[in-house]
Amino acid sequence: MFIKKILLKKRLLPSITGKTDDDWKTKLSEINKRKIKKIALFLEQFNKKQRKQIYQALLQSKIKKIPLVHLKNDMTSRELEFLIKNFKSKYLTIHESTFSILKKWKGLYKKLYLELNKDNYIPKNVDVTKIGGFCVDLSHFKSAEESFTKEFLYIIKRRKTRKYFKCNHLNGYSYKKNTDIHTLKNKNQLNYLTTLPDFIFGKTIGLEMENSIKEQLRYKDYIIKLLTKSKIKK
Repeated sequence: MFIKKILLKKRLLPSITGKTDDDWKTKLSEINKRKIKKIALFLEQFNKKQRKQIYQALLQSKIKKIPLVHLKNDMTSRELEFLIKNFKSKYLTIHESTFSILKKWKGLYKKLYLELNKDNYIPKNVDVTKIGGFCVDLSHFKSAEESFTKEFLYIIKRRKTRKYFKCNHLNGYSYKKNTDIHTLKNKNQLNYLTTLPDFIFGKTIGLEMENSIKEQLRYKDYIIKLLTKSKIKK
């Protein structure tokens, strides 16, 4: 199966990532200069005060849509509703630990998508049928596949339920260390993508990279070239 080039261009989103004020401000400045209107947003490492500043800056930015947002467990339903209302956020990605505080986001469950951990353990309260589905982190999946972990099996058992696979996080991967890479050094760290099964790829893919927006866009071009010329597994 080949992924069409035009579809990949729309699916792959440059992202605001990081944990410091300089991280998000620098990326947002680049986004505004390039007049990018659609991005992904990774909020997990930002505290409440920082998030408030980010929201204010986003409202004044060139950004019109943020389809994918990676949440932090201390976020309120008001924050989620703000993102949905102002930026049409439809894929709100969470971790396994989020199931312990899920009730505070009642009414928004079907917009939540699970990113599995990498510890070969899935808590009993984790139930993907309660939410929208999976946000498969592609490098995590590769690592889980190589080690044949419980996370890998949990996903594979549900591979025929297409509605579960709507979005992804995408970063680099090290075969040597069998782990993800969030600050990419070269394009070859993305070559693992051609080994993944096609059911894994969702409609919206956030580039979870600490790299600058300029570098993210360069890697995006390489990913498009890679996946439109290579055959990925079924």
